[in-house]
Amino acid sequence: MTAVERKLDAVDAADRIAAVDGAIEARRSVRAFLPTPVPRTTVEDILRVARCAPSGTNMQPWQVYVLTGNAKASLSRALRAVHDDPEAVREHKHEKPYYPEPWPEPWLSRRRKLGWELYGLLGIQREDRDRMQHQHGRNLDFFDAPVGMVFTISRRLELGSWLDYGGFLQNIAIAAQARGLGTCIQAAFAPLHRVVRSHLNLSDDEMVVCGLSLGHPDPARPENTLRSHREPVSVFADFRE
Repeated sequence: MTAVERKLDAVDAADRIAAVDGAIEARRSVRAFLPTPVPRTTVEDILRVARCAPSGTNMQPWQVYVLTGNAKASLSRALRAVHDDPEAVREHKHEKPYYPEPWPEPWLSRRRKLGWELYGLLGIQREDRDRMQHQHGRNLDFFDAPVGMVFTISRRLELGSWLDYGGFLQNIAIAAQARGLGTCIQAAFAPLHRVVRSHLNLSDDEMVVCGLSLGHPDPARPENTLRSHREPVSVFADFRE
């Protein structure tokens, strides 16, 4: 390789790094979307890229249900009917716990910080439980995104496959970001798995992992200005030689 070729190769590498790093660092949880449609071909391209996520022995444990139009609206209506009924919602819970109970530190403080930052942007006061409940319910409307996804996994699979699933979901978010789209990965669908199961006609073997909203972020909405804090590398990385 000549000196010129080496220089061009270094420029290409720098461009690739900038593009990938930029998509990762720009990704955020979008909580309000424009009604602008997303072509099916774009969704298929995102999933085609995301399927390259690593998985133990190439198991590829993911199953995706892509919802638009009436299919998405119908599921959201059924979910909101349960969510908005204080008596009915008490009968629903995660099949596998997602969060710790009780919450220990430092994770409790991080959770609270994010929550109050979001509510602050929306003008929701600490004592306004009804507005908090309403905001949480917007998860089930896919935050008005034109595309909603529901992810399931076989209940025969173990922890390793759940870890692999995270890489797949991350790939979807990054591939969408690279295409100028926003996403929100949502645990809120999992507790209402019985409603999801009935609407999507899931098999008994399938467990609901989460939902995901996909579309064009609404730049006018204050919740989309939220940037969650990330700890510096020194907090979570222990380098040893």
